[in-house]
Amino acid sequence: MKSKLSTFLMMVLLCVSSLANAQMTKEERDFAVKYMNETAEQLAKAVKGLSEEQMNFKPDANTWSVAECVKHISISEGFTWQIVEGALKTAPDASKRAEVQVTDEQVMMFLEDRSQKVKTFPNLEPQNNTGSMKDAMTNFKKLRKEHVKFIKASKDDLRNRYYEFPFGKTDAYQVLLFISAHTRRHTKQIEEVMANASFPRQ
Repeated sequence: MKSKLSTFLMMVLLCVSSLANAQMTKEERDFAVKYMNETAEQLAKAVKGLSEEQMNFKPDANTWSVAECVKHISISEGFTWQIVEGALKTAPDASKRAEVQVTDEQVMMFLEDRSQKVKTFPNLEPQNNTGSMKDAMTNFKKLRKEHVKFIKASKDDLRNRYYEFPFGKTDAYQVLLFISAHTRRHTKQIEEVMANASFPRQ
């Protein structure tokens, strides 16, 4: 009886240890990499070959230009990655999993949905990026490459580390999805600007 109890307790401890140090599954890793690459490629394709006039065209005073969207994306790529880095400095805590009420799909849908307009934080405003749009794209591509490299190699427990967004608590893996979804959101915004009837045509 004592032997069976010891075996049972050992199994429980192994199970808890596994939960507390869970790496990304192959499916999660593959999806995050694909999502990162796809959204980066969509952005690059959307802005490829634009003239200076097209990059700086604004439909109205309250709407960002293509260049401003790219600058915002570039700033946000680095800023949001700091959230991931901050989460990784904390110890994994499986006991808080139940506090994450949003699904991966909901995080992506919330960010990609352009019908929900949200004002960005002042430090993420495009005017804080004083370089050119080309500089912003170069920085974005560099950061995105680093982030994809991290996802491919990471052995960190991202599901049991957390961050509290205004829309709810997420885990660190979902912050990775947030980054890609944010890129797609503003790529859609760029496409809206380019679809404007007054957008300069070459």
